[in-house]
Amino acid sequence: MDLSLIQKDILITLISLYHQHSHPIKGDDIAEIIKRNPGTVRNQMQALKALGLVDGIPGPKGGYHPTAHAYKELNIKPTDDAAEVTISRNGQPIPGVRVTEVDFTTLCHPDLCHSLIKIVGSVRNFTIGEEITIGPTPVNKLMIRGEVFGRDEIQGALLISISEMTSLPKKYIRHYMSSPLISIQPDATIQQAIGICSKNKIKGIPVILQEQLLGIVTLTDIARAIDANIPLDTPVNSIMTHDVIEVSEHTRLYEVIRRFKEREIGRVIVVSGGKPVGILTQSDIIEVFPTL
Repeated sequence: MDLSLIQKDILITLISLYHQHSHPIKGDDIAEIIKRNPGTVRNQMQALKALGLVDGIPGPKGGYHPTAHAYKELNIKPTDDAAEVTISRNGQPIPGVRVTEVDFTTLCHPDLCHSLIKIVGSVRNFTIGEEITIGPTPVNKLMIRGEVFGRDEIQGALLISISEMTSLPKKYIRHYMSSPLISIQPDATIQQAIGICSKNKIKGIPVILQEQLLGIVTLTDIARAIDANIPLDTPVNSIMTHDVIEVSEHTRLYEVIRRFKEREIGRVIVVSGGKPVGILTQSDIIEVFPTL
């Protein structure tokens, strides 16, 4: 069927609000979002009801909700378990808007990369020239940043000039960790730790005894010890850092990156069956994903 522009706008906004709040939506709420007269929206709702695209619920807590036919008409899959892909402005998700499809319209041009972003929600929430961020997507954690240069109200889509894209595969960190693990005994000396760091060009060594992680001695720990005039034949267990973050080898890469940011750390020890098997550092990630 051929819906008018205002009917599509109302229907898309209704679906977006219904998914956001999970209860019937009042016509006045839709009118406020799409910036239309409430009476106009109520009149259009009657037409949409006649087409079988919405149902009305009477009473003080009533309103409208979309039918299955509405999803089909707009080519939207009404899956309850679908992941939410948001659009953000200045780091804050825009309420009532989510992405359903990303189509790249130019990829091979040496200077331009454009995309058509289909959304559930009103494209009138966006102004030409503003910077937005799409994502992350559920599979590869794709993040797209760019500038809005057009709006397609018929398709419910935004035209984006992309300035940056980042994607983190869902592989486990065992694919990226450094292994076999270079470690040191707790009774080894600071001098020995310096030698291991220098030889292997690393900034930290896990301290392990009988396959149990006790801590980690870093170049920062060594520098503090030297500054405090601690003898270089002192065992490393007296200067090591005890608070070490352990993560399972089956942890996803993007989850570890989130921990790096939250905990302000530079490395994690990867364990398998409770035993340390590798180490993952910020340097390892940068080598694999230099654009991060």
